[in-house]
Amino acid sequence: MVYGNEPAGEEWPMFRGNPGLSGVAGTTLPADPQLLWTFQAEQGIESAPAIFGNTVFITALDGQLYALNGRDGSLKWKYAAAGEIKSSPTFYRQQVFFGDESGLFHAVDAHSGKKRWTFASDGEIISSANVSGDRVIFGSYDQFLYCLSVADGRELWRLETGNYVHSSPAISGSDAVIAGCDGVLRMIDIASGVERHALPVGSYVAASTAIHDGRAYFGTFDNQVLCVDLAEARQVWVYEHPKRQFPFYASAAVSGKLAVIAGRDKLVHALDTRTGEARWTFPLKTRIDASPVICGGRVYLGTRSGEMMALDLESGEAVWEYPTGSVINASAGIGEGKLVVGGEDGMVFCFGKK
Repeated sequence: MVYGNEPAGEEWPMFRGNPGLSGVAGTTLPADPQLLWTFQAEQGIESAPAIFGNTVFITALDGQLYALNGRDGSLKWKYAAAGEIKSSPTFYRQQVFFGDESGLFHAVDAHSGKKRWTFASDGEIISSANVSGDRVIFGSYDQFLYCLSVADGRELWRLETGNYVHSSPAISGSDAVIAGCDGVLRMIDIASGVERHALPVGSYVAASTAIHDGRAYFGTFDNQVLCVDLAEARQVWVYEHPKRQFPFYASAAVSGKLAVIAGRDKLVHALDTRTGEARWTFPLKTRIDASPVICGGRVYLGTRSGEMMALDLESGEAVWEYPTGSVINASAGIGEGKLVVGGEDGMVFCFGKK
């Protein structure tokens, strides 16, 4: 089975919504989403939320994991980590997983907010966790990709790379798929930790791969977006804007015939998944580091100029906008009929139907 073809369900349990990191929501939003509630964290937010069971889990630079009531934004509990948190929380089997700046990886009880277990790596953890069966997988700035037991945090294997592991691993069938700061796309057997393929991509990669129909889509710091066939471990196409030469930091969202990615070139690009040709581009006021999310024929993303906005997936026209007043570097989560996003000032916004 290849993950990433299916959108997330009503929930949004992890960064990019599903194990394939495709960035596609399975819930619906109203045509004109209204602000339902806000919550103020003590410091800024650079991570995406997880939404599950009418609870919003979100991490912040104040070193706290917050569990918020999805109905009104009230605080259920908070859990203190050992440092700043830039990784997004992952909800799985009644636990919440994330890593912090000190290199500590945490498993927290989703109901009580109490620590289940921790695991110490030797570098900052920005990579968000992914899960497969009884295993949780993440990367660290100590240049290793780790696989731990979900139940007790026991290390099952680790794989050394050639540089920081910044991005989050995607899962495609029995493989973990990750492109790293060493400029290599790797496919690793989850059961054994054996590297099956290592494909040089020619540039530093901070974005996570989005998987759809057996292909991986991701942008690089060398101004390119790549499509790779995973079964054959070969590059299918490469896209590069003819005039604007800026890095891609955000991860792509892929649905059907379109891969949508935002760049530091102040553009949103919608690319044909078969050919890599641009179907449309949309100009923005500032560079974009937030990863877009596809939901119900629209593309949602936050901007550094403070807008939360939606574009029509087919035409690229702007169809909704809300001025938050906060710089948004974090990616949104869309689940259970709600869109949730955090700002650089620590404000959490929840939109939906009143």
